[in-house]
Amino acid sequence: MLLLSNMPVRAQGTSGSQGGASEALYKISGTVVSSLDGRPLGNARVSLIEATNRVQAIWMITSENGRFEFTSIPAGKFSLEGARRGFMGAGYQQHEEFSTAIVTGAGFNTESLVLRLTPWALLGGKVIDESGDPVRNAQLRLFVESRQSGLNRTQPADYATTDDQGSYEFAELAPGNYYVSVAARPWYAVHPSSSYVDGVGNAPPSVERSLDVAYPTTFYNGATDSDGATPIVVHGGDRLQADIHLNPVPALHLFVHVSTDPPRGFRPPFIQQRVFDSTESVRVEGMGFVSPGVMEMVGVPAGKYSVNSQVPGPGGHAESSEMNLTKNGQELEAPSSETLGTVKVSVKMARGEPLPRGLNLALRDSRGITAWFLPIEASGEVTFENVPAGKYAVLVNSPPPPHTIARISSQGVVSEGHDIDVIAGASMDLSASIVTGVVNVEGFAKRGGKPMSGVMVALVPKDPDTHPERVRRDQSDMDGSFTFRGVLPGSYTLIAVEDAWDFPWMQPGALEKYLQHGQNITIGELMNGAVELPDAIEVQPR
Repeated sequence: MLLLSNMPVRAQGTSGSQGGASEALYKISGTVVSSLDGRPLGNARVSLIEATNRVQAIWMITSENGRFEFTSIPAGKFSLEGARRGFMGAGYQQHEEFSTAIVTGAGFNTESLVLRLTPWALLGGKVIDESGDPVRNAQLRLFVESRQSGLNRTQPADYATTDDQGSYEFAELAPGNYYVSVAARPWYAVHPSSSYVDGVGNAPPSVERSLDVAYPTTFYNGATDSDGATPIVVHGGDRLQADIHLNPVPALHLFVHVSTDPPRGFRPPFIQQRVFDSTESVRVEGMGFVSPGVMEMVGVPAGKYSVNSQVPGPGGHAESSEMNLTKNGQELEAPSSETLGTVKVSVKMARGEPLPRGLNLALRDSRGITAWFLPIEASGEVTFENVPAGKYAVLVNSPPPPHTIARISSQGVVSEGHDIDVIAGASMDLSASIVTGVVNVEGFAKRGGKPMSGVMVALVPKDPDTHPERVRRDQSDMDGSFTFRGVLPGSYTLIAVEDAWDFPWMQPGALEKYLQHGQNITIGELMNGAVELPDAIEVQPR
């Protein structure tokens, strides 16, 4: 069952109907414990919430031995959630945003439940310069290794700034592997303008070169590249100290040529560097024109970067060029020029209904980067300009329920799905049909005929790599039941896999052996309501 909220809920009386005397009533009871050592947790708040109506809820505070008990509960399905100061709020058997619902009724043991809470961790330390002095106002980024959504990724998790003592702190951390990077400026740094004569830039000789320096982005352990960064392993309840030492390197003076001075509509290039699975902007300490048509950028440490030039106009994007910046006076190469295309998309709903409000169209390139995002006009049209040649997916962004492109036609040729090929310099005029996810798929996960709870159940489309927006997941409840909500029309394979929550199931080929033993299901464009699977899904071992 999808865990919708960990927010406090006021007691509003026993959930569900209290019916007549003939209605069977049940008890939900157990113990709240620390996930680290199993010790009971007193003074924890436990909430019992009706699964289909979260307004209906009751809560209580555990006794010193961590015990909780809810009585006179009718047959039904309920979320069991716990919270305590200093601990992460969690649902019963929670994994990511999913938890297992408690089912009351004949045959279900709901009187010896164990609700595990994990204490928050804290990571802090100091940023210190080459003289051993604290670095104030240093910018820190925290990254975490994540397998959520089935991919192994290291993603930004938090930001911090050092105080006057050079100290920083990241609080309320979940267990995991973390990395910390620091970006700062030497307090004494000076970046004088260069002279630029006959195509050669020269720094003024009167300036001491040891002052024209910068701190490269530095990770815990001293690495200046994320590939060499050392993870900090954080366990629940840890209080860790991670000091980071900065050392200056010569700052580069870089030159950019523009066609006019002052340039009309000119936007200077911006510099980025790859950090794990994302990119970060690199701080440039100053820029200005040092000669007609020549701009200087100063304060950049040597390294491998992406130099990006912005294409002007609606839908303008950044053209990127990978460069190894190593020497003073280096000229930034403009990204290779190419003839850009225009993509005009006229959309309509597959069932002929009016377009919902709040729909936007986006273009996602072959690298998985969404670089264009525009609202659909009242006429049902969107025009993407300055689009480089390549393969793209046309995506629909909307408030719930979900939407996607079912088919695209161009010059009378209809193709299924949302993928297009943009040819250099071409003006494409496309028609797209949008479908809505209005179908729920319900079923049971079992092994040997017995229901299994806490199992990851996934609804996997054909070509999940190119249609990740169609993937649906859920966690089986105490009776083995699960529900996928807002399923988009298409063909799917349904699988249930035990102990798969930390499994990178979206990596190419990772699901092959499970899909061979799954159940196939097709959701038609005209279907509505709920689809109840006649046969249980057999749970497969990891």
